[in-house]
Amino acid sequence: MSDVAGKTVALIRGNAEYQEASLEPTPEVLNLWKKVHNDMRTEFGEAIFRSWLKPLKLQAFYHGTMEVSVPTRFMRDWIQNHYAERILAMCSESSEEIKRLQIVVVQNAIIDDEPFNSAEVSKANQNKKIDISEISSPLDERLTFETFVVGKPNALAHAAARRVVESASVPFNPLFLYGGVGLGKTHLMHAIAHAIEEQNPDKTVMYLSAEKFMYQFVKAIRSDSTMAFKEQFRSVDVLMIDDIQFIAGKESTQEEFFHTFNALVDQNKQIIISADKAPSDLSGIDERLRSRLAWGLVADIHPTTYELRLGILQAKRQQLGADVPDSVLEFLALKVTSNIRELEGALNRIVAHADVSKQEVTLETTQEVLQDLLRAHDRRITIDEIQRKVAEHYNLRMADMHSARRARNVARPRQVAMYLAKMLTARSLPEIGRKFGGRDHTTVMHAVRKVEELIEADAQIAQDVDVVRRALTG
Repeated sequence: MSDVAGKTVALIRGNAEYQEASLEPTPEVLNLWKKVHNDMRTEFGEAIFRSWLKPLKLQAFYHGTMEVSVPTRFMRDWIQNHYAERILAMCSESSEEIKRLQIVVVQNAIIDDEPFNSAEVSKANQNKKIDISEISSPLDERLTFETFVVGKPNALAHAAARRVVESASVPFNPLFLYGGVGLGKTHLMHAIAHAIEEQNPDKTVMYLSAEKFMYQFVKAIRSDSTMAFKEQFRSVDVLMIDDIQFIAGKESTQEEFFHTFNALVDQNKQIIISADKAPSDLSGIDERLRSRLAWGLVADIHPTTYELRLGILQAKRQQLGADVPDSVLEFLALKVTSNIRELEGALNRIVAHADVSKQEVTLETTQEVLQDLLRAHDRRITIDEIQRKVAEHYNLRMADMHSARRARNVARPRQVAMYLAKMLTARSLPEIGRKFGGRDHTTVMHAVRKVEELIEADAQIAQDVDVVRRALTG
């Protein structure tokens, strides 16, 4: 039993214990509760009432304690933490006799006017059983933790995914992964599923897209097998839903998922969700569901950095067993920045072309094969873009492009950036100087001449300049 503000308490009981301890409320108390319950709709609003407070049932009244029940532990905890004190105040305003509010969990209670009892469901749907293999989407054998390249943008999400697999109990529920298209959300979800199935073969893991969840729900309604649908989804050990944003605006599907979510959390089963945005930013998703999704750990996957993209390409090259020069990988890492899927697709294309044409992979052939992709990434070259590309190539900070530091590992890349700014833009020398920390135009002139000399004398500098220039110009 737990005490909140010295007034509200919560208790889980089995049905037998509840029957033994309860006292039948009088007609006066029943009428009082009915009024208070109806007033909750106005007090808290329709959405909160429908989501959380409608299932509340008066069970007993004894020694100044109003005892009410909810069907799940999850629901009890939420009401206890967010609404219990105000509900107690409303009861006390109606009768000074009411001093405490006790919330208990009564299993097999009614949720949305429909009782859920797995034994009864199994019996009622013997001929309508939904096979999990018909629902769960197949896993890609290539998408494992071993093939996932970790970098700063995805480190938190990767660590959280590992924690889910390695923990003996559910560490956080749900694990919510979000980020843009092609940044690795699906890869992590497949990796989790593979690892759980390998370590715990007896566990039932269900992975599917939100669209497929909606399709299965609609299909169950049409075939009059909704109870079997509920049983199947609420009996898994791990439920993984990809791209939850696709049920936006689908009220019935959200309603069903909401109750499935509650049931699984109440059974301490793991839920893993992915989306393109954080829960609070998902439009078209009911507020109560958004609050549910944000309850566990929310881990974002940021856009890739140059280092991460290069690491992914190096891993992909090894996986393919392909002979691709480092300069080509560096060029792709600088040029294809949208998402990992497109980046790996670009490497697959140039390797396939080399295999068919029996040509070596070079920067020239790469530009020829990927001209449509590179054209799509083309844009007006700016000094800021040049500075960013050079900083990424040399693993420096953008601030180093403007700083007064004169160490060679900073000064030389800065000179390369000035040289490229002169070659690739129409900006004057004074304008370029101002973009590099307010430097004089003579400093830019010196940088241009120095890099021109180094291109002739130093093969590494020549290659560095060529890689960055190609990345900027396509």
